[in-house]
Amino acid sequence: MNETRFENVEETVYSETLENGLRVFLLPKKDYNKTYAVFTTNYGSVDNTFVPIGEDGLTSVPDGIAHFLEHKMFEKEDGDVFFKFGEKGAFTNAFTSFTRTAYLFSSTSYVMENLKTLLDFVQQPYFTEETVEKEKGIIGQEIRMYDDDADFRVYFGAIENMYQNHPVKIDIAGTVESIADIDKDLLYLCYNTFYHPSNMVLFVVGQLDPHEMMEEIRENQAAKHFEKEAEIKRSFPDEPREVAHKKKKLAFPVQIAKNLVGMKEDIGLLRGFEAVKHEMIADLALELLFGTTSENYLKLYNEGIIDDSFGYDYTLSDSFSFVLIGGDATNPDEQAKRIEEAWFEASEKGISKENLELVKRKKTGQFLRALNSPEFIANQFSQYILEEASLFDLPKAIESITVQEVEAFIQSLANEERITTFQLIPEEN
Repeated sequence: MNETRFENVEETVYSETLENGLRVFLLPKKDYNKTYAVFTTNYGSVDNTFVPIGEDGLTSVPDGIAHFLEHKMFEKEDGDVFFKFGEKGAFTNAFTSFTRTAYLFSSTSYVMENLKTLLDFVQQPYFTEETVEKEKGIIGQEIRMYDDDADFRVYFGAIENMYQNHPVKIDIAGTVESIADIDKDLLYLCYNTFYHPSNMVLFVVGQLDPHEMMEEIRENQAAKHFEKEAEIKRSFPDEPREVAHKKKKLAFPVQIAKNLVGMKEDIGLLRGFEAVKHEMIADLALELLFGTTSENYLKLYNEGIIDDSFGYDYTLSDSFSFVLIGGDATNPDEQAKRIEEAWFEASEKGISKENLELVKRKKTGQFLRALNSPEFIANQFSQYILEEASLFDLPKAIESITVQEVEAFIQSLANEERITTFQLIPEEN
């Protein structure tokens, strides 16, 4: 077992790659009452075209199948796994994103029992045609519910505007029509390809003895049989640099319009510290331009162009990355125009070193405070590990960022062909 000390955050992580390929990371926190575990597979909604394990050719599966599979993992022949966790006083949940699926629990007691339940239920799939058909109705209702959610619609509307071919433009849950094509054989196909231990990460943080817990995990995994580790081959369509649509509006039952400006990035594959640093460069650029203490924010707020709902987000993945900026708007066209103007002005005039240093200190402070949350540590650590990076490299990454790097990021997106706007407009009475 490896022991890695991160002096900058005063944390020690214990790690080991087991014989079956599973990577395990344990972070003891003696002052925590709660223990939080996340079991993550490097598989998300965008992975809909791949070479199945044991086959030679590419296969395309229905949109939404990764999310569907996540739902089905909790149902077993002997009942629902939620009850098993509940009997041991644990809270459990799961989520599917564009690039990963994660299963988790938190508890203050029976930690090892709950951890074994987590490992066992994720590694023992049980699908029948009857239960799959039943789930289609449940997920269909979930899809329709999100279709009526304004924030969800404007978010995916902006992404659909940006991407022409990439599956990131498709709702993570798929559509009612796409999930109708899912059957148990397709679920097993995806499970056997992407849920091999070598494609997964287990992270546990809390009050734990790393040596005892690692031994329990070793024994649990050694008692199970897995096929030989094999490389997973994924395929994504070529994606043009320019956005799919410059602007779209959708009439929707909202009291006030919602506006999002999307900026489509094209940087190629970033891994390790390089990926961490690039993400921090983007976050710092957005904070400088549109953070709540920025000149742009204060001016737009005082003019009534934006309100407290205004915000921004940066998403970085292996095969896509983008910026989203916006919020509620009494005049969505004016808000979109002013956002673009602020971005292009910054690309021409640059930023001040003094302001950058202030924002760097702010971001570092926010990160250090976030380390008080076991949920934050577990989810973020698992995400960065899948990018071959470390969560605890963030302070070092932030400190190393220069004015020139932030300016280069802003300039790279100051391009009309990379920018789109999506708006939800109140329906006329």
